[in-house]
This record gives sequence, C-alpha cells and structure tokens, in this order.
Amino acid sequence: MTTRSASKMRRILDCVNKSSKLMARRNSVWTAERTLTTPYDKIEIPNCTVYDYVWENLEKWPEKTLSVCSATGRGYTYEQAFNLSNAFAANLRLKLKIRDGDTVSVMLPNIPDFPLIAIGILGAGGVISTINPIYTPHEVQRQLIMSKSKAIVTMPESLKVVQEALKLAKLNIPIIIVKTNGDATPENTFCFNELSEDVHVDKSCLKEVRRSPTDTCFLPYSSGTTGLPKGVELSHRNLVANMQQMNVSQIRNHEDTTETHQDAVLGVLPFFHIYGASVIMFHKMSIGAKIVTLTKFNPDNYFNTLEKYKISILYAAPPMILLMGAHPASTSETLQHLRTVINGAAPLGSQDVERFLNKLNRKADVRQAYGLTETSPLAIMPPVGIENYQTIGYPVSNTEAKIVDDNLRPVGPNQAGELLLRGPQVMKGYRDNPKANSEVFTVDGYFRTGDVAMADEKGLITITDRLKELIKSNNRLKDTKFLQLN
Repeated sequence: MTTRSASKMRRILDCVNKSSKLMARRNSVWTAERTLTTPYDKIEIPNCTVYDYVWENLEKWPEKTLSVCSATGRGYTYEQAFNLSNAFAANLRLKLKIRDGDTVSVMLPNIPDFPLIAIGILGAGGVISTINPIYTPHEVQRQLIMSKSKAIVTMPESLKVVQEALKLAKLNIPIIIVKTNGDATPENTFCFNELSEDVHVDKSCLKEVRRSPTDTCFLPYSSGTTGLPKGVELSHRNLVANMQQMNVSQIRNHEDTTETHQDAVLGVLPFFHIYGASVIMFHKMSIGAKIVTLTKFNPDNYFNTLEKYKISILYAAPPMILLMGAHPASTSETLQHLRTVINGAAPLGSQDVERFLNKLNRKADVRQAYGLTETSPLAIMPPVGIENYQTIGYPVSNTEAKIVDDNLRPVGPNQAGELLLRGPQVMKGYRDNPKANSEVFTVDGYFRTGDVAMADEKGLITITDRLKELIKSNNRLKDTKFLQLN
C-alpha cells in the first residue's frame, strides 16, 4: 500500500470510528412521535450572505486554483476570481443598472467562468436564475418571463436561442456574452471578459448593496412533485445553512486546504442544477477546493481528467457509477486519487456499487446522499465509512424527517410512506405560486417531497418509489404516461 493510500485509509477508518461511537451513543433517531431526528452535530448558522460566506477565508488560499477547464487548462486563482467577480459585480450595477433583488439569468455549460459570474451576481445584490443551455427558445422565454430577469449571461453558441426567446417574450434586456476564444463580441451585447477585466470600474458602488440572509439569492426552476417547472426561492440563509451542514465531521467529504493540500472536485454535474451550483460550486469555493470543469462529457475525457487533475472528491449520478464499473478505461490507476464518491439523483443497485468498488480496490468512501432543489439541496446523508450502499442515511444537522401515510399520519419503522422534511435549508417557497406552496407545505412546516421512503429501527432511510413517476431526458422532465403514448 502506498503512503497516500495508507493515509486515505487511516482517515476513513478514523471517521468510521467516530461514526460508530456516535451511533453507539444513539441507537435510534426515532422519537416517540415517530419523527426522525438527526444524530449529527448541531450547527450554528452564520448571519451572513452567500457572498460573504464564500469569501470569508480568501486570505488563506489566494494563490490556489479556484476553477480550471479540464480541456484547455484555462482557469482562475482565488485572488483573480475575487477581483474579477467584483469588477463584474460593479459593472452590473453601473452599466447594466442591476439593483438589489434583481434577477440575472445564467445560461451556461460548466466553464471555469461560471463561479465568477454567479458570485459576481450575488456581489451586485442580484438573484441568480440558472437555465439549461440546451433549452429551446420557448423554454427559455417561459423562464425569463417567470423569473422577471433583468439580464442574461450566455455563450456565443446560445446567442440565437436567447435572442429568439427575448423576441417571443417581448423583452429587451441586456445580453452578456462569455467569450472563451478571440472572436469579436457579437453586436448589441456586453462582453463578460471586458466587464470583469475593467480595472477602472468604481467598486465602491458595491458598498451600497443591502442584502439580508432571508433575501432570495438563487432562483432555480424545479418541477417539484408534479407539473411544469416552478421557481424555487432559496435564500442566502438556506444555502449558508446547507454549506454548514456539509461541514459537520460525521458526514464531511473534504479535507482542509493548506499550503500542501487542496482537494480537487470534478465539475461534471451541471452548475445550472442546484446539486452542481450549491454542493460543487459555492461550497467548494468556501473551503478553498479546486473545481475542475468538464464542459462536454465523453468517457475518454472523463477518465483522463480524473487522473490528470488528481480528482479526490467526485459527485456522481448513477450513469457515471455504471460507467466507472464497466468501462475498460476505468482502472485502479485512473481512479487512484478518488477519496470520496457521493452518488445522488437516483438510487444505485447493489451489483453496480460492487463493480465500482472492485475497480477502486475498495479504497474510497462511497455513499449515497439525498436532496432536492427545494432543500438547497442536501437533506439526508449517511455517515462517513458506512457500507450500506442502499440507504441515504440520516437527516443532516438541524433537520427533521417524517414518513407519513395518505392521511399525513407518521408511520413507524419499516413502513413505507411519503417522506417529509423540515430544516433551515428548506426553500422559502415557490415564487408567485401560493397554490403550489399550500400543496407542498404541511401546517407544521414540513415539506412534502413526493418521494416514498421507509426507515429501519435505527432510522436509516431508504427511498423506495415516487408518488408520481417521472423521467428526465437530457434534464427535461417527462411524464412516463406521455412517453408510453409516444
């Protein structure tokens, strides 16, 4: 065993011992009222915005890489990102007249500029609303209208779609183009590169920003449990609480950034989704990790990136786990740097996990987490070192769960029912949609997930089904009944 492998195993074993002691002290998280509480440490939630939280420890790692493109090597250090994003924020206010609470849409693939743009919008006092870059003009039009966007950031490749969407919506808002080559800036657009590299912009205007932790900072669109996408209002406090929850020792995935160590996380899951935006982007910025972006997925680039950039933390979806378990390029060498692998989005089969673990020589911590756009996203997670690969674990810190029957009455161990959640990471609500809000929140403040779950005697939760069977194709929601008819 190499020195690095031995160090990795010692860390996992240490976390396993801590988790074992934790569970020994508390054999069950069930209460007498059949509520599932958390066995994890309680967190204190800082009274700050996401912008302040992300940059709080900047002085510890200014020269470390924040983001880098896996294909080109183009990227930014933390100090560069701070300066460029603040210049961009100042120009949003001065040139584009963005004001506190204004929404700016972002329609981009995973590029190293994405974190700078997102944090810049927050620095300007704005609200981020992300759009899938493969959307049609009609889909983009709908979201721009619903979000009341005052500007949109996109790539030259998506410009025609955005322009058509603006015509359909009868909107005249600024378009900001991110250029990754030397091409000229398209006519009647702003250039992100110029806005962010403007060394003469008066950044003192950012002192006028007044945003509180309860203000909305992120407006992704989700189908919820049913229907067409709805605007999910996530506050600064929602995201800050969730990032604090990720830092709790019993579930923590990362190691501290020091002069000699920096975790590398693969930015392959889309940043336009809450999983990519909050867990991979904002949280990893707050801990000084390196985010390696993968704009287009293909197996050769994927495995090359894992090895070349020494990816230590991987957030995956089931297709990626299946690929790593079966592809010939997936070897112990290409996967050698992986220390933590977290699966989300959908459950994994036990055989799929076994094939993947064999490729890893069982030298990594592999777990399955659970979350939703409406929960910022992390809500339930197993402790480090668990070897039950079907469970999603326990509610994270400061979070409660219930499993209820059709009449919303709590059920006990090993009984299936709808999963309900309550915690500081749960959304403010769906924007301008009181009907939907009344349907998804119970009178005692629990959010109805629409997922069917059960928990064992110790409180370990497993997802078993959905109340409404839905399929996503290319990140687009489709009802299975519709698919069966076509």
